[in-house]
Amino acid sequence: MGSDPRLPAVLSPTLRRVLALLGILFGLLAVNSVYLVAVTAAEWVSGEILENRVYLLMFLLHLLLGLILVVPLVLFGVLHLRRAWRRPNRWAVRVGFGLFVMLLLLILSGILLTRFGFFEINHPGVRSWAYWIHVTTPLIALWLFVLHRLAGPPLRWRPLVSWASAALVFASLAVGFHLIAVGQGDDLVRSFQPALARVQSGGPIRAERLMQDEVCAECHADIAAQHAGSVHRLSSFNNPIYRFSVEETRRVLLERDGAIEPARLCAVCHDPVPLFSGRFDDPHYDPDMDPGAQAGITCLTCHAITEVNSPRGNGDYSLVVPPAYPFADSDHALFKAINRQLIRAKPAFHKKTLLKPLHRSPEFCSTCHKVHLPEVLNRYRWLRGQNHYDSFLLSGVSGHRVDSFYYPDRATGSCNTCHMPPKASDDPAARVLADSGPKSVRDHLFAAANTAVPALLGRPPEENAARVVVLERAARVDIFGLREGATIDGPLLAPIRPALPRLEPGRRYLLELVVRNLGVGHELTQGTTDSNELWLDVILNAGERLIGRSGARAADGTVDPGAYFVNAYILDRDGNRIDRRNVQDVFVALYDHQIPPGAATVVQYALRLPDDLTAPVTVDAALRYRKFDTGLYRHLRGSEFRGNDLPIVTLAADSVTLPIQGGVEPTTQTRDIPVWQRWNDYGIGLLRQGRKGRLRQAAEAFAVVESLRPGDGAMNLARVFYEEGRLDDAADALQRAAASTPPAAPWTMAWYGALIERDLGHLDAAIANLEALAETRFGSARARGFDFSRDYRMLNELGRTLYERARQARGPSQRAERSVLLERAAERFEQALAEDPESAASHHGLSLVYAELDRPDSAAEHRRLHETYRPDDQAIQRAVTLHRSRNPTADHAAEPIAIYDLQRPESLAWAGDGGFVAVSGGEGDVGTIAGPSPLHGYGSSRVSYDATIASDAEPIHRSSVSVRSP
Repeated sequence: MGSDPRLPAVLSPTLRRVLALLGILFGLLAVNSVYLVAVTAAEWVSGEILENRVYLLMFLLHLLLGLILVVPLVLFGVLHLRRAWRRPNRWAVRVGFGLFVMLLLLILSGILLTRFGFFEINHPGVRSWAYWIHVTTPLIALWLFVLHRLAGPPLRWRPLVSWASAALVFASLAVGFHLIAVGQGDDLVRSFQPALARVQSGGPIRAERLMQDEVCAECHADIAAQHAGSVHRLSSFNNPIYRFSVEETRRVLLERDGAIEPARLCAVCHDPVPLFSGRFDDPHYDPDMDPGAQAGITCLTCHAITEVNSPRGNGDYSLVVPPAYPFADSDHALFKAINRQLIRAKPAFHKKTLLKPLHRSPEFCSTCHKVHLPEVLNRYRWLRGQNHYDSFLLSGVSGHRVDSFYYPDRATGSCNTCHMPPKASDDPAARVLADSGPKSVRDHLFAAANTAVPALLGRPPEENAARVVVLERAARVDIFGLREGATIDGPLLAPIRPALPRLEPGRRYLLELVVRNLGVGHELTQGTTDSNELWLDVILNAGERLIGRSGARAADGTVDPGAYFVNAYILDRDGNRIDRRNVQDVFVALYDHQIPPGAATVVQYALRLPDDLTAPVTVDAALRYRKFDTGLYRHLRGSEFRGNDLPIVTLAADSVTLPIQGGVEPTTQTRDIPVWQRWNDYGIGLLRQGRKGRLRQAAEAFAVVESLRPGDGAMNLARVFYEEGRLDDAADALQRAAASTPPAAPWTMAWYGALIERDLGHLDAAIANLEALAETRFGSARARGFDFSRDYRMLNELGRTLYERARQARGPSQRAERSVLLERAAERFEQALAEDPESAASHHGLSLVYAELDRPDSAAEHRRLHETYRPDDQAIQRAVTLHRSRNPTADHAAEPIAIYDLQRPESLAWAGDGGFVAVSGGEGDVGTIAGPSPLHGYGSSRVSYDATIASDAEPIHRSSVSVRSP
């Protein structure tokens, strides 16, 4: 008889033992894999992160089992194949060979996915193929194993079924306990009030757990190097300015209240490690003895944030330290290596827990870049502090504001666009961020405007160079025109360039400069507006002769207080200037010269030309920036103060040379700005001044714009006419704007149309326009990524108009309509509160609506909140009046229309404290002044001095950016 082709290939005793080992290993691996797959599937269904430390240990076991399998699998497969290759049962041989190939693919794909330090595959396409091969080959291998055994002697199903059932039961129980354990995590509580952060209720977070930057740097070296120079990293007691400020706040609070807890408001964003570890609350806390005080905002501080709880700021985020990989805290070299290997092999968990969609949102940044001062801190009432977020939200840049002067081609949806540009890198997190180009990471330098702290700490110059690049895009200065007679209503000679007016010696003029917020998506300057120093430096020269100056610096670096500052001038309740970042004393702004995105400011300078003038007059204007002013810097240095040597950056500059009557012909000069836009920016600046004479001049400017660019000009004329109360003229201008080619932005026309209809009493028409805005029913806007449903000013207007319309619905027959209108009004006010929970207008509207709806408790609550958030006008007036009576210079700057004298003796040669002092200007000295000066810090004086003007003064250098390092 012939041999039975179904007889198995003979296995030696050694191969039988190897096969038994493989059975045990594959059995354990099967149970392990079912558990891992089940947790992954549960995550996919729930959308929540369910992986934890147990899961990671099971994944580590998966890696170990896979690696242990390699040698016995290859050994058994090769030896068994040699014995079976010539067996007559060809089907069993072929299936067995296929099974061996599938198992080799399973092992090989696992090795490719594991990312060993000496061998890593990071190409996303290759990894995707390897992943799906690794997932599908076990199923194919199982099927081939069954076929292989069916081709031989009868398969014993009972042990196989028993083992599979046991594996499923075990895996099911493990997954069940896993999900229960995940569901029983600590609740999130606000443990650090008045800071709004929510953390796990289990107590303080170990400082070491938050300070993992060095571990992060092992894989993300490029990102870590960028972050090391960021002001985020230098945010805590390693920041000299902040340390000075917060230590004073802690001292004042301890003396005033006997507790320093209100200072947590600072710590939640600046000092997360000392705060969350509990050390910040110690009245005797010594930052020099705590490494956490030097940590700043660590990698994990940001990346452990799981949710933004509201747009209120003040650190209103939820922070949950993610489960650590096994052995993450071990100091043993082997266990540390295992931990690193696990992260490489299972980066998905790392990414899911540390990089979330919220990290790409402006709301994430709002948690710290929007601030209010609570009563517990200032012992007064709720006050708004810095607020980058709302000025970005309510801008054309974000695509949410309905009436911006300018809009981008596409809405900018994230702060990262400007502050975290792509930077080429081979970092494991790098990917192609643009349509084309190299793999990149988001730059974690977060380059913005703080050039002072890196200079104080001696950071590499290239870090500030990156900040200068950002600052250079911020603004534009335009020497626009002259008015004869040095009055705001004198005849206008504009625009200067290409035509150049001839000046007459002995005559008076008013020079008008336009400053435009060109490249900042929030107000210019925002942030620490009380100490940011952004000023106009204007110089008039006739040949070698200096004839006018505003914005000079004294020898100690102090800027002439009579200059024009683009800042907010903040007072305490006694009318003293906030001059040392004493946040606990903030009370009111004397004035706010910040410029919103896409808007402009007009600044006027008076001058008189000398009678004997013969040389052409050169006007140099520069917008200069220094992060911290001399008053604060003097407080910081104390007795060691030798002058303000912090970097100064020229954000923008302009220059023009004007001919004199009877003088030589001027050379041709141009301005690289469209003429219509120069007139438009000028008109915007006048409109923002808001006074009757300025509105008339704004209308004249926009009339010129209409002749050059009809849609924009007519639209802006409608704005002016509406401000003046000329509703019929405003409506006519809107019709012209709509009929122009191209027309004005239809959404802005809808907004002003609604306002006009409302004021005319046509409430239904106004509501229709406003609801079209609230639902962004404009195809061209949606195509550009705009969404006006987040403009809470518009939503409040809609709620108010619906409320007024409901009040017209009187009588029993209109009761149902009235109720519907009130409910719609409440819905719109609540929608506005979702964007700005501290909107006094929204709370006032809701208090009225709920009173009409007979909901007294809700009405009372919103009356209380309105009282919380409304300004205290009487107290504000007292502080403002006190300061203006004591400080003529600030009093002048606070005027709605202020004219700055270019020929004040203090401006021409302004001195600091004592002695003969050389006055720094542009790139050279412009004068000296004898005798001590009464101008200390932010003091004021209009005392005249005899100034000796240097004859060798040089104009500013317009083509270079000046960065002065200490």
